[in-house]
Amino acid sequence: MGGGKKKQPPTAEAMERILEVTRQLARPLDLTTMLTHVIDAAREVLQADRGSVFLYDSRTHELYSTVATGVTALRFPANRGIVGECAESRRLINVPDCYADSRFNREADQKTGYRTRCLLTVPLIGYDNSLVGVMQVLNKTEGVFSEEDERIATALAAQCAVAIQRIKMLAELVENEKIKRELAVARDIQTRVLPKAVPRLAGYDLAGWSRPANQTGGDIFDIIAMDGNRLMLLLGDATGHGVGPALSVTQVRAMLRMAVRLGADLDSAFRHINDQLVEDLPDNRFVTAFLGLLDTQNHRVIYHAGGQGPLLHFHADTGRCEWLSASTIPMGFMAGLPLPEPRRHDLGQGDILGLITDGIFEYENFESEAFGQQRVDELVIKHQHEPMADLLRRIVSEVERFGGLAPQNDDMTALLVRRLPA
Repeated sequence: MGGGKKKQPPTAEAMERILEVTRQLARPLDLTTMLTHVIDAAREVLQADRGSVFLYDSRTHELYSTVATGVTALRFPANRGIVGECAESRRLINVPDCYADSRFNREADQKTGYRTRCLLTVPLIGYDNSLVGVMQVLNKTEGVFSEEDERIATALAAQCAVAIQRIKMLAELVENEKIKRELAVARDIQTRVLPKAVPRLAGYDLAGWSRPANQTGGDIFDIIAMDGNRLMLLLGDATGHGVGPALSVTQVRAMLRMAVRLGADLDSAFRHINDQLVEDLPDNRFVTAFLGLLDTQNHRVIYHAGGQGPLLHFHADTGRCEWLSASTIPMGFMAGLPLPEPRRHDLGQGDILGLITDGIFEYENFESEAFGQQRVDELVIKHQHEPMADLLRRIVSEVERFGGLAPQNDDMTALLVRRLPA
């Protein structure tokens, strides 16, 4: 019951919580806080009473607890007990009756008075297939852990592994000169594929901008002119930062442009790119992406937002901003994705569509206060009549002023589209 791509998607409720964990892990949090988010999500979605994360120490071949509920810190050999077996075999272990399983150690229950009925233990495997640790949840509220629970736990474990390795990777990237040179090459590739100029369409004003958090980022945007009246819009955000994510989003951009050349429709393009990413990316990597088709004749945008949100729609007639959530799961998460009908939004005169990555919303100052959607909301409303390039510069300037000298911990990318008044 181990890894591999999932044949069936988690439930809509579970998927929503997994997406929330994904957004939390993208924030500039410390390791303990990140893992706490994962455990809280695991307990909530799996309806478990307790949860723990055990990290692997390759130097001592030990496992030690960093985040747990209801227990004190532990450190023990990496081959001991059910957790150790999970670590060594790298396979999920689902025990429906702990006291009937000879592998279960009752010592902790005897000391605390807690009774463990059932448990689910999942390995944390890194992007390079190395052992990162083990996640375990205890006592499902009703019954025992199911196959659906196993799928959800595996997805959450992938998020946990990404969180751990991201922190280690960032530290290593700064110190390793060889990787720095590789980053410079990847940065050059990524910079070259960003649009050099925005297509001009009668009745519309567009502007885009992107800045990575470190030398190479995992964000990208693109604007593809399909004919005289239609544009394909892309905003992508790969998990993590560095060479891998940068190349992932560059791959998405290249595949989308090829799909457009071959005449693929929106649904086909999304499906083909998703399925290719499933084949190419490690199990713990994916790309949140907005793919949208803007028709300037009927002033309608149809789109799929795979884990990408919130999206901004400023309505000029009411003077208010509407924030739209993601419409489906991220790209690269699951092959054969059951894609819903594309969402459709009509753009009235003066309306603005804003595609903005969370690096802007979640930019924090030294007081750990996030810039937030409300500030973006206010800037769009106040400066709605300005050219989109000027509005975008105002947003960036306000984010920088708000953050002061606080470091930029996530990539920042935005694409603004305004339908001009007649």
